Order: sequence, then C-alpha cells, then structure tokens
Amino acid sequence: MKPWTFTNALLDRIAALLPDPLLLGIRFYWGWQFFQTGKGKLEDISAPTAFFTELGIPFPQLNAILAGSTECLGGLLLLIGLFSRIVTVPLMFTMIVAYLTAHLDVVKTIWSDSDSFVTAAPFLFLLASLIIFTFGPGKFSIDNELRRRNALDN
Repeated sequence: MKPWTFTNALLDRIAALLPDPLLLGIRFYWGWQFFQTGKGKLEDISAPTAFFTELGIPFPQLNAILAGSTECLGGLLLLIGLFSRIVTVPLMFTMIVAYLTAHLDVVKTIWSDSDSFVTAAPFLFLLASLIIFTFGPGKFSIDNELRRRNALDN
C-alpha cells in the first residue's frame, strides 16, 4: 500500500466519525444562542418593537413577538434535536428578514464587500440553520431516536 493511500484511508475513517458530533455541537451552541436571543427579545419586547418601528417593519410589536418566539422556541427545539429540519425553516426565514431589514446595506454590497455580509449578526445563525436543514440533526437527537423507533415498529 502506498503511503498516500494509507493516509487517505486513515483520514477517511477519522472524518467519517465527525459528522454526528459536529451536528450535535452546532445544534447545542446555536440552539442556545437562538434561545438566548429570542428570550432577550421577549423579556423586553419594547426594545425590539422600537427597533422594528425604526426599520419600518409593519406591525412592529407583533413581529417582535413572532421573531422572539420563533428564536426562543426554535432554539430550544434545535438544542434538543426535535423537529430539527422543520424548525430551521422559520429560523432561516427570520434571519433572512433580519438581513433584508436591519442589514440591508451589507446585502446590497455582498459581492463588493463580502466581509461585511459574513460578519453581520444574522450570518452564523443562518449558516447553522442551513447546515442542520441540509444534513439533519445527526445521530445524537430526539429526531433520530424517533426515526429509529418508527423503523423498528414497521
């Protein structure tokens, strides 16, 4: 066996062990971050309401409650890995709305100043949601346990 073949095979085996712990880490960290952000909005609804009013978002208090609730509940569900793919859809929507309202300037310059886009507050929240939507919650989740039990019942 050639050395590069052995190295590639070893790296392949190591890499095959990483997706589930990585997805767990993303869910735990970003689920908690979403929860904390949403909780902060809901604890002092006047602050996000005033900010949404300033941005010209219609029904600012209702939208502040919806955004805070989506982030808070969605974050908890993401954290425990329950309805993971489903919950990422409203979380991604909330982050896209954040980009299109509070961070519209960086969206307009995404190609000429990409650093501003990727360092804006919604970026990592959106990326984490997109990763879980694309790859699922991983083995270490309630979703996986329910799927496993359902497969055993059939």
